[in-house]
Amino acid sequence: MSKLILAVALIFALAIPASAVEFTAPQVPEKGAELMPEDTGSFAAGLMELLRDAVWGLRPDLKEASKVSLGVIAAVMMVSLLQSFSGNVKTVANLVGATAIAAGVLLSANSLIRLGSQTVTEISEYGKLLLPVMTAAMAAQGGAASSTALYAGTAVFDSVLSSLISRMLGPMVYLFLALSAANGAIGENILGKLRDLVKNVVSWSLKTILTVFTTYMTVTGVVSGSYGVNPMTDAAALKATKVTISSVVPVVGGILSDASEAVLVSAGLMKNAAGIYGILAVLAVFLSPFLKIGVHYLILKLTAAVCGIFGEKGLTELIGDFSTAMGLLLAMTGSECLLLLISTVCFLKGVG
Repeated sequence: MSKLILAVALIFALAIPASAVEFTAPQVPEKGAELMPEDTGSFAAGLMELLRDAVWGLRPDLKEASKVSLGVIAAVMMVSLLQSFSGNVKTVANLVGATAIAAGVLLSANSLIRLGSQTVTEISEYGKLLLPVMTAAMAAQGGAASSTALYAGTAVFDSVLSSLISRMLGPMVYLFLALSAANGAIGENILGKLRDLVKNVVSWSLKTILTVFTTYMTVTGVVSGSYGVNPMTDAAALKATKVTISSVVPVVGGILSDASEAVLVSAGLMKNAAGIYGILAVLAVFLSPFLKIGVHYLILKLTAAVCGIFGEKGLTELIGDFSTAMGLLLAMTGSECLLLLISTVCFLKGVG
């Protein structure tokens, strides 16, 4: 279907003078409509409105994550008190504690895993509608060959990444959590090794795809520093944002921070209305789920740090594993979002 849309769009783009062609980005998906800013003519204003509304919407998630954290801390404290006993009591206490922690966190973790998977799918589906429009806009200004090549490359990477996440990496997070819970309860080394193997497979898969993608974009001249820093995006702000992305997005933050330069530097140059609307639409779908998962990730990190002061090592590691699972979800959603954003910026560079 996307190939048909692309073909039709290219025919009309090449047949009509560029000045007479008006390209309109597809409407934002339903789940992102609530966050979509009123002002879509300015990228900076729209982005600030998106961030403000997304942050304000985090209050229920903060409350839920805090309740889970308090429950986990209470369970670890209970086990710590029982650790003073010896023999079977100590073993049973550890088993009960691991079960209580897993039961307390798994419910929210399950909903967040499904949320992350749905978000990746929605971003990918929107990209299949947005990229043909941007391809046609670029072709209308004389870039038919380059726009077609760019669309083909982006479509391949997007298809591979979204399919890999929905069919393999997403389900592997469940496997990672199951192995983590079993390892926390039993303490078998083999379970810990299997857990680490699953984590490494997920991390390696994401890093490999993103490395190949950014390499491809570098070859095409998109992800490179050759175009300089836009006056609207000074070097200090650019560096700060890249460092933030590198720190906030686990697993693949370093790769994403380098690739994000293309988006950040080009933000002030965007004049194409369809491109601006499309990028804001992608962010409207992405930001709320990403921040929700991020809140749980950070609070679980904090909970693990607190429990590490007085808690049993195995239980503290279990809490850390749940935090790691949220980190993997952040990496998946962040990878899919930035892949589409960078691709859209590629077209905007060609459109002008």
